[in-house]
Formats: sequence, structure tokens, C-alpha cells
Amino acid sequence: MITIQAKLGFQSKEDEQAVADLMRRWSSCVRFAYNRLLEGKSRNELKRDLQGVFNLNSRYVDDAIMKAKSVLESCKEREENPGKVIFGGRNLFEKLKKRHINGNEYKKLQQEWQERRKGNLYSRGDKSKKGNLNTRIEIDENGAVLRINVGERKYVYARIQAGCKKGKSREELLEAISTCQEAYSVELKLKNGKIYAYFTIEENFPEVLITKENGIIGIDINAYPDHIAWSETDENGNLASYGKIPMPELVNGSSDKREYYRWQYAHEIVRLAEEKKKAIAIERLDIKDKGKRGDFSGRKSRRIRHSFSYRSLIEKIKVLSKRKGIQVIEVNPAYTSVIGMLKYAPQYMISKDVAAAYVIARRGLGLKEQIPEGYMTILKELDADELEELKEHVRKTVNNKQLKKRQLKELDKAIKLIQSLESGTGKASGPLDGTSLGACSESCNLWRVLKVAVVTPLSPEKVLRDISVLKGVLHSGQVGRPVRARVPASWGRGYGSA
Repeated sequence: MITIQAKLGFQSKEDEQAVADLMRRWSSCVRFAYNRLLEGKSRNELKRDLQGVFNLNSRYVDDAIMKAKSVLESCKEREENPGKVIFGGRNLFEKLKKRHINGNEYKKLQQEWQERRKGNLYSRGDKSKKGNLNTRIEIDENGAVLRINVGERKYVYARIQAGCKKGKSREELLEAISTCQEAYSVELKLKNGKIYAYFTIEENFPEVLITKENGIIGIDINAYPDHIAWSETDENGNLASYGKIPMPELVNGSSDKREYYRWQYAHEIVRLAEEKKKAIAIERLDIKDKGKRGDFSGRKSRRIRHSFSYRSLIEKIKVLSKRKGIQVIEVNPAYTSVIGMLKYAPQYMISKDVAAAYVIARRGLGLKEQIPEGYMTILKELDADELEELKEHVRKTVNNKQLKKRQLKELDKAIKLIQSLESGTGKASGPLDGTSLGACSESCNLWRVLKVAVVTPLSPEKVLRDISVLKGVLHSGQVGRPVRARVPASWGRGYGSA
């Protein structure tokens, strides 16, 4: 979908007032239809009654019923109580209830509440009517205007004040929409006393020609440090090339500036895939509301949301890929960073982020990661008592409170899993080496234990930066003794400095 936002300019106050009155009646119609739907009324029953009650034509009423129905269905999908929906926004409603807000602050909130509740109008497009019958874009010698049906055979014309952005005039896009004879939807919203229009048309994408049959480029977007790591594989999943794209412009600056650069970086990724004739694999992430702990640790979720709008960048990559006919594959993000760090970073001597992108690319091909035999040797010899010793070592040696808390938490999870494996109630996996299709899907939890068992003894006081120390562990199955940290003797395995 392509959406264009523009402010409307009216020839007179009377015309603007007529449109505002239409928006008020349509918004009331939506709320009335929603309550009747809760009572079990059907669409046909409502359509007959609402035209006379709110003095709206059948198309406006049909769109109001559709909007009310979508709110109801959305509420049911989120498993919320449909009877407690507040049109205008619950957060704003709760603020207005607070007694300590008064004066101009209260008046601003009250105006915003009224505009959200009463200042809406939605008109669906219709291809049989060559666009949109109630709200139609027309082009004259002065530019684009919006013809709004405010009553029976009565129209108001509003100038579309669309400016230029990213080197292409919005008026050119509006002119193309008005002449293509395709259905487009128009939504009007009242904000700060001004009426804005949102024009939406469905985009027709070409056939997907670049698929994963030639290989995949995996993308790993990192909030800190700010960059995109990418890894290219051939059709068999072998590493072909890799690189990083720094994104310093997304750390700060205005929202328009960050939006511009998000498009630029998305174009760069898609150009790379187009040149190499490879599909794109990305992580399928569900970023929760900011401030709430959801996926990841909560902290990473908030950092992604605040730093550079992860979801926005991903969506731009997906849209641009569709326009170029490039296949985009979304994969499960679980343990991509851990597997990349432990398995592929030491093998190819690449960074953890590039290794994570490589894991993402391989998952896009349908490959499952098996735990190498050297690491399986460590897991087989590991028991909960050794992890308890390591916990005590972390308590004594790690000064950073946050790092200590995180490591102890990971160790606790690892101990519980090891105990469940010893009792036979947990997930187990046999000795594994290499990688094949569909194998070892049950061993994901073991990667977490492996990270704790290998990385924490090597670097208990700080984040492990030198991945090369893992190369010997990967092949020998022995955890070396770190230079600057004394660990329990059992972790040395008879080896010297790492």
C-alpha cells in the first residue's frame, strides 16, 4: 500500500465547516454502529437505519459499519473486552480524568480528545467508479483538488497542499493516482484545527524472479553499534561474502532525517541483493510496546524502538524488495546471535554480527544448525555442580552489577536445564557434527547452556570480544583457562592460558 499525506485548504470557512460537520456525523455513525454490532445487529439492518439517522449516503454508512466491525474484530483478536472500547483513545481519556491537570494544558488535551473522537472520515475506493466516488481527486490548472461529497448532490472542493519530498512531488503521485482509474481510499483527520487527508492505493508488485534457489543474503540489524551486518550464501548454504553497512545517521537527528536515511539504507540492501541475484532473509521479530519486557531482554526491545525504528527499516526493505521482484524470507530469530558467535565466528574469523547474519541466511534456506562434536563433548561432561561452582566464581570476580546479574540469571537457567536432562525429563540431543536439513530442532535450548559453559569461564568479568579464543574450544572440546581470571580447576581441563 502507498499512502500520501497532505493538508487540505478550503476556499471558505463555510466549506471547511461543512466538511467538519460531515466528519462529526460520520464519526458518530461509527460509534453508533459499533454499539449496535455488540447488540447483534446485522450489517443490512444497520445500513437501512443509519442513513436516515445521520443523514449520510449509503457508501459513507457502509464504510462506517466496516470501520466499526474492524475495531470489534481487532478487540476480539487481542482478547480484550469489546464493551470497554473508548473511541478517542484510552490513554487520553485517562489523562482527562486526572484532577491535577487544568488551564491551557487541560484545554489542549480536551481539544485533542474531541478531534480524535469526532474528526474522522473514511471513504473506500471503488474500481467500478474509477477511483473513489465520495472523495475524488481532480486535477486542474492550479494542481490537485479533492472533491468531497457533503450531501445529496452537493460537493466541496479543497485544495490539496502536497509539497515535495525526496525529490519527487506528491502532486505528481496524486495526479498518477487520479488518472490510473484504480480504486484508492481517502481518510480525513482533524488535527490542531486543520483537516488532513491520507490517500491510499494498493501497489501492484511484479512477479518474484529472484528467489532463494540462487542463495540468500542474510541481514542482521544491530542497534548498538549502529550497523547492518550481511552475509551472502550460495544455494547450498556456504558462505560466499559478507560485509557491514554503518548507520550513524539513525542514532539522532530529526524524524524526517532518520526516515530519509532509513530509505537510503533499505535501497542499499535491495541493490546488493539485486546485483548478486540473491533472496533476502530477515529476522521475524515482534517488538512489544516500549517500556514492557517482551521478546529479548526488554532492554534490547526498547533500545531498538528508541534508536532507529527497527520495524520501519525492515518494512522498507520488504517493500523495496517486492518492487524489484526479490523474495524476502522471514525466519525465527531464536539464538541466531549465540549460534553465530559460537559456531561460525571462530570458524571463519568473522564478527559476531556477521556470523549471526550468516545463521539467518542459512535458516532462510531451511538449514538447521547442529552442535559441533567438540561442543557436544563439553555438554556431555557438564553437570549442575560445575555450573554452581561457576556461579560462585562470578559472584566473587565480576564487579559490574548488571553483567553479574545477567550471568547469574543465565547460569540458573542452564542449571535447571542440565538437571532436567540428568533426570531424563528435558530435551536431549545426541552427538552432532556439521549441518543438515531438518536436523536437531530440539537442541536449541542446549545452545544457551553451551554459551554459559564456554563463554562465561573464558570471560567472566566482561563481554567476550576476541572470538578467536573459541576456535580451539570448538575443535578440541576443552575449555581453556583464561589469563586474567581464576576459575574452578574443573574448567581448566588441564589446559593453560586461552
